[in-house]
Formats: sequence, C-alpha cells, structure tokens
Amino acid sequence: MRERGKLFGTDGIRGRANAYPMTGEVMMELGRAMASVFRLGPARERAHRVLIAKDTRRSGYMLEDALASGLCSMGVEVLQVGPMPTPGLAFLTVDMRCDAGAMISASHNAFEDNGVKFFSRDGFKLPDEVEAQIEERMYSDALQRDRPVGSDVGRARRIEDASGRYIVFLKKTFPQDLTLDGLRIVVDCANGAAYKVAPTVLQELGAEVIAIGASPNGTNINEACGATHTENLERTVREYRADVGFALDGDADRCIFVDERGSSVDGDQILAMSALELKATGRLNRDAAVATTMSNLGLERALKQQGITLLRAEVGDRYVVELMRREKLNLGGEQSGHMLFLDHNTTGDGMLTALQVLAMLRRRDRALSELASIYEPLPQELRSVRVRERRPLDELPAVREAVLGAEAELGDAGRVVVRYSGTEPVARVMVEGENRAQVDALCTELCEVIRSVIGEE
Repeated sequence: MRERGKLFGTDGIRGRANAYPMTGEVMMELGRAMASVFRLGPARERAHRVLIAKDTRRSGYMLEDALASGLCSMGVEVLQVGPMPTPGLAFLTVDMRCDAGAMISASHNAFEDNGVKFFSRDGFKLPDEVEAQIEERMYSDALQRDRPVGSDVGRARRIEDASGRYIVFLKKTFPQDLTLDGLRIVVDCANGAAYKVAPTVLQELGAEVIAIGASPNGTNINEACGATHTENLERTVREYRADVGFALDGDADRCIFVDERGSSVDGDQILAMSALELKATGRLNRDAAVATTMSNLGLERALKQQGITLLRAEVGDRYVVELMRREKLNLGGEQSGHMLFLDHNTTGDGMLTALQVLAMLRRRDRALSELASIYEPLPQELRSVRVRERRPLDELPAVREAVLGAEAELGDAGRVVVRYSGTEPVARVMVEGENRAQVDALCTELCEVIRSVIGEE
C-alpha cells in the first residue's frame, strides 16, 4: 500500500496535472473508491450511473478516462458529457437520475493545474465526512479485492445532447415575461467550460452578444481572462459601449459583472442587489442571506438597515450551501462571485447568476452602476503569500501576535481574516476598516510576518 497523503481540500482535489495527486493512477483509484462508498456496482434492475464532465484543459482527457476506468472496473455505467460548466454537471446529475457526478476542473487556476469534485445524486457537493470516507477507502485492501468480472464490468458512453439540456434549464430560470432584446452584452467565457453555452443562452434570449475568451485551445483557460482577470472585459465593455458585461471562470460556477462604465461589480454587490430584490418580492427566505468571512463589513451593515440578516460561513461555496440548507435559506454567495440561488440550482452557477442580474436590469429599467451602488464597501485589502508549509496559524506565535495587534488597532471598526487557501499553496490575508491607509499598512505588516515565518524560499 502506497504512502498516504491528504487529498481533499475546500473544493475537491486540486493540483498540478500529471503530478501527484492529479495523476491517472490516483483518478482510477478515486473512481473505485467513489463507487465503493456510494455502494455502486453491478445491478440487474438498473445500472448504477455516474456522470463525468470537464472543463477545457488539455489534461482533462487523461483524467476523465482514468476516472471512468476506475468506475467501470467496479461495475458502474459512466456517462461522459465533455466540456460542461460545473453547475451544468450538478443539474444534469439530478435531471438524468444519476447516482453521482464528477467534475474535472481546477476552476480559476492556470491550465497546468486540474482537479476533481464530486456531487451526490441530489446535485449537492459532498460533505467533508463523505470525502473522508472516499479517501479512506482508497487505502483499503478490501477495495483492491472487489473486482467484478464478465458482464458485471461497467461501460462508458458519451452523451451528445447534454449542453442543450442545460441551456434549456438556464433559459427557464429567466422570467417568461422578459427578454434581453436591445441589450448589448459582453460575456467573457474564460476560454473555459461555458464557451458555447453562455453566448447561446444570451443570444436565444434576444441579446446582442460580444463573446470574448470563447476560443479554448486546451492551454489558454483563465489566461488573462475570466472572473479573476476582468481587465479585458472592462476595456471591451467601454470599446463597444455595451450595456453590461460579465465574466465567468474556467468551470463557470462564478460570475463577476462589469457595469456600463467599465467598473467591476463583485459578488458582495451582486448578493446585496439580489437580497433586496428577493425581499421586495417576498421571495427571500426568513429575510436572511449567507456570505463568508471574506465578505465586506459594509455589505452586512447595508443589509441590516434593510431588515436583512447576514450569516457568515467558512470560505468555500459548499460551506455556504451547507449553512443555507441548515437554516432553510435560498440566497447566499461569496465575494469572489460564487452565488447560490437554491430555488434554481444546487451549487454556484455563473450563468444563472448573470440571468438573475440581467432580469433585475430589465425589470427595473435601470443601469447596473445604479443598482450596484446600494452600499458603500469599507476599504478592504486582500493579498496572498506563497508558503512552503501549512502549519496551523494559531500555533505560530509571531503570526498570532501580529493578528491580535491588528485587530486591537482596528477595534470594532474593522476585521482581520488570515487563512490558508484550500486550492493553492498560499496564505490569504484580508484586512478591512474605515481608513484605507491603515488597512493597507496592516495588511502589508501581516504579509511580511507570514512571509518571514513560513514564506516560500
């Protein structure tokens, strides 16, 4: 049995493609372990089925087939849909009555990386405890002995009409009495999984569409484009004098908007707009929404003034979803653009988010810059420090003292959040307060302390 190492992070497994853990060998074992934990295998009445989708990375071919091989070796029928947004995979897992779904993607990371995240038959991401069971099963000798033979071995086949099903679903989430006629929209597809779906949906709803980042070649996903690089989108909106623009990330589960002036509108602003819209129409469950520890304090204050409670979850859209389900809420999101509209889908959905915002623009007949100005964000600085190891931050005296000192200096007028990224070897440092100079200085100081203690050499 090979040496054991932790695989799952905050959003599945992620790493450099063709290097541990994102190798074909590990993916095959994952497929076998997943089938075992989900109790999938040879079935006479109805074959157990798992749906696999991927983004546009070159390494997706290698990893997709390896995962399918592991599942087939356990007697599972595999349905492969090719490039598909993560939320499309979640929707299709439920719509096609599959037992589980697997998305091969590294989201907003560079093309050299890849990852995989799993969904259960209800379309929700797996909780930590189920991921731990899959990881444990990978190291089980019993798993290696469980190998169906003969006609009990599974098979894989491709589904050709999957994107069409998802397009129809998305269009149904847009109000029937509205169209996008007369709107000029720039959409940045990040050269990722939504490069066909996004322009098609907008065009079929009547918009004039300028699509950028819609020519994937296997290596240009997220390259100077998409939700984490909106500079080109901002320029294009201004150049074409578009009414609005928005950017998706590589697997299209997040969305960042750009208003008609070319200014960015982040997830906090989208959450505020959506919360007020749902409350005004009596559709906001319990007059509450969920954000994360990274969301701006100004958002919380603005919603409170409108009678809306903001709950905070750990960073990661699946933790937002878990809190929403526990509290029976239907709206949540992250500053990064992951938005959760649980009345429509089970996970962050960039295109669904875009359609909800575009519906607000049409219904209210107002510019995005006006709708997005409903609250004043506090000065906030977010930086990343590459680290050589992930020692618990509260066990590092210098870091702990620096954080406590910054919190004391800010008092009740600000916040400090220091955490490790769940997808990259970096520590995230967020400082916010009422004074921009103070915020910048404290953030710089914290980053320097972390770099001196565990920074990459």
